[in-house]
Amino acid sequence: MAAAPAPAPELPRPRSFWQRIADRMAAFLGAKRPATPPEKSVAFTIAVIALGAKLAKADGRVDRSEVAAFRRVFTIPRAEEKNAARVFDLARQNTAGYDAWAHRIARMFAPGDPVLEDVVEGLVIMATADGSLHQSEKDMLDDIARIFGITAARLNAIIIRHDPESGCPPCEVLGVPPDASLEEGRKRWRMLIRENHPDRAIAAGLPKEAIRLAEARTRAINDAWHSFRLSHAPRGS
Repeated sequence: MAAAPAPAPELPRPRSFWQRIADRMAAFLGAKRPATPPEKSVAFTIAVIALGAKLAKADGRVDRSEVAAFRRVFTIPRAEEKNAARVFDLARQNTAGYDAWAHRIARMFAPGDPVLEDVVEGLVIMATADGSLHQSEKDMLDDIARIFGITAARLNAIIIRHDPESGCPPCEVLGVPPDASLEEGRKRWRMLIRENHPDRAIAAGLPKEAIRLAEARTRAINDAWHSFRLSHAPRGS
C-alpha cells in the first residue's frame, strides 16, 4: 500500500490592506522595529514637506529660489511630485502649526539622531537660498532646533555655513579661535573633512539628502580653510 502523500506546506495568508496600513501606522507611532527607517517613511516625507513650506512662508512670501533649494536637498520621487506639490501648497498658506510638524518629526527619532540635524541644515539651505536669512525665518529655525534638541550653538554653526550675509570669518566655520596658528587651522580642517566627507555618508548607506548635505558641508569647510590659509600668508606673497 503506497504511503499517503506528504501534506503541502501551509503558506501564510496574504496580509490584508488594513493589516498593511496598521503596520505602517505602528512604524509611524514609534514601533521598536519599524519595517523601514523613519527617514524613508511616507509620514516623514509629508512632515518635512509641510515644515519646509511653512518656513518658506515665514518671511511673508514664498520665493522660487527657496522652493528650488528645497527640491535639491529633499528628494521627492517623480511619481509623488504632484502629491508633494499639493502638500506643499496646502502647508504654505500660513505658518500656523509648524511646531506640530516639528514635534512629529522629533518623535520619529531618538534624541541626538543626526537625521534631525540634517533636516535643520536642509531647512537653513532653503531659507538662505534667496540671499538672506530673515528674522522671522531665524525665529522659526530657533524653535524647530529647540524641538529637535539641537543647541543654539549647533544651529548657529549650521547657519554660518550657508548664510551669505553672516559675515562670519573662516575661523568660525573651522571652529578655531581668531589667533589660531596655520597648523592649528590645518589640523581642524582635516578633522572636519574626515567627519563630513560624503564618502562616509555613502558608505553608511545614508539617503541622498544626507549625501547632498555632506557635500555642502565639505564645500563650506574647504572654502573656510582656503580663506583662513590666505589670511596667514606672508604679506606680498
